[in-house]
Amino acid sequence: MSNPMLANPSATDKNVLKKYLDLPQPMDKILATYIWIDGTGENLRSKTMTVDFIPKEASQLPWWNFDGSSTSQAEGSNSDVYLKPVSIFKDPFLLGQNVLVMCETYKYDKTPADTNKRASCVDAMTKAKDTEPWFGIEQEYSLMDRDGWPFGWPKPHGYPQPQGPYYCSVGADRSYGRDIVDAHYKACLYAGVKICGINGEVMPSQWEFQVGPCEGIDAGDHLWMGRYILHRVAEEFGIVVTFDPKPISGNWNGAGAHTNYSTKQMREDGGIKYIEDAIEKLAKRHEKHIQVYDPKGGLDNRRRLTGLHETSSITEFSAGVANRGCSIRIPRSVGEQKKGYLEDRRPASNCDPYSVTEMLVRTTVLNERD
Repeated sequence: MSNPMLANPSATDKNVLKKYLDLPQPMDKILATYIWIDGTGENLRSKTMTVDFIPKEASQLPWWNFDGSSTSQAEGSNSDVYLKPVSIFKDPFLLGQNVLVMCETYKYDKTPADTNKRASCVDAMTKAKDTEPWFGIEQEYSLMDRDGWPFGWPKPHGYPQPQGPYYCSVGADRSYGRDIVDAHYKACLYAGVKICGINGEVMPSQWEFQVGPCEGIDAGDHLWMGRYILHRVAEEFGIVVTFDPKPISGNWNGAGAHTNYSTKQMREDGGIKYIEDAIEKLAKRHEKHIQVYDPKGGLDNRRRLTGLHETSSITEFSAGVANRGCSIRIPRSVGEQKKGYLEDRRPASNCDPYSVTEMLVRTTVLNERD
């Protein structure tokens, strides 16, 4: 890739940084970077503290707090919001024994913050634990220059050749940003994120990484951490990551977070019956799912789920085998083997995975109705 300092005047020299990262760190001190979802429901924030022990699990780390009035999560007159550590990962940036810490947010009275979707997701996953819900999430995203135009597209605000040659492509004329994708993949593996694959997507400069299979609450924890690491990696290249479901209007594919879902019964012989039962339940609750499948109550997805560009219509529920234009897709292999999983293609790329996985479980396992 080109020198990011030429395109990004705020870029710094990473060779200078390396001298300091290589300094020996006291054996009895680690850096714990606390990460949380802010008031938008889709952006991440972080801050770091020194801890004088090596945590084996998140519950050993102390609760912390931050200024919620600066993240749209509290009033200025009562601005402290608490951070509760819930999951830890190795830090691929500071290395050593340092850790990244996924956190839940809590109000001053220790009740979950409005943007804390994880707490209710844990409740659902606990109730459904015996069914062993598994998830695999296909996270699509787009790489953008700091001027808001897709990375690698002609300047100023020009367009590349139409869609067709970019999906899973190779070559400098059609694959934009592979350095970031490969760096992110290796960083996630190091951190312990359950990343299982990547590929170039249909729109140039659009990519996808997949997380899973994860059971229960782990799906949300690992996807959010994968997003955080992606933002941090792209930051070092002077590139911006957007999870906007339709970053460029017109004849360009949008971005989703297709969610593969199964229970123990679905994965066993004859599981197709339970898959079909789940689809019937999902059909009856389509509108409710749409409301929670993006952070704006469906408004973001309305720009994407048009029935075009490999999407279903936002207003109509549909299901089919190997049909990428359906709300719910049954993979061809599942249809042949009569067991496996279903793919919910409705979640937007900027969805909260806690909300998506929770809704799937509450609708299909806990049999909740509107």
